[in-house]
Amino acid sequence: MALTKLVQEFLPAHGFPPGRNAVTLTTDDSDRATDALVDLTPIPSDLTTLYWVISDASLPDVDSGYFIHSPATAAEQFREYGPAPIEGEWTAIVFASGGGGCLFAIGDSGQVWKSTTASWFDDYELVAASLQEFLEHLSRRIADQP
Repeated sequence: MALTKLVQEFLPAHGFPPGRNAVTLTTDDSDRATDALVDLTPIPSDLTTLYWVISDASLPDVDSGYFIHSPATAAEQFREYGPAPIEGEWTAIVFASGGGGCLFAIGDSGQVWKSTTASWFDDYELVAASLQEFLEHLSRRIADQP
């Protein structure tokens, strides 16, 4: 509902049309990709639960942009780069990114971290105690967007 409102009010508020803001529900392919990601590495149950509901999200017009990666993309990046290097987290999986190039990772603790630069290998700072808190913050950002 809030995403629909954002898209409808975007042109009058900004003077140009919105990008493609969408949340894609899970499919058989994304379910298989989630299974493959779980087989690849232990992932927090909250991330698995998210991927059983949505495949990905593209929100380019929320702040500087938020993009929840598909499970296939998360697995591909994990294979290529390994876990995000976050001290105290045994395995941290990058599952999202921001329009400025920052990365969001969820650690085995369930906490969500944001890269301080547009690099896989730089420092990460804590942004949410859980995936639910991260998604609630994102939901508020969508609702508050002019």
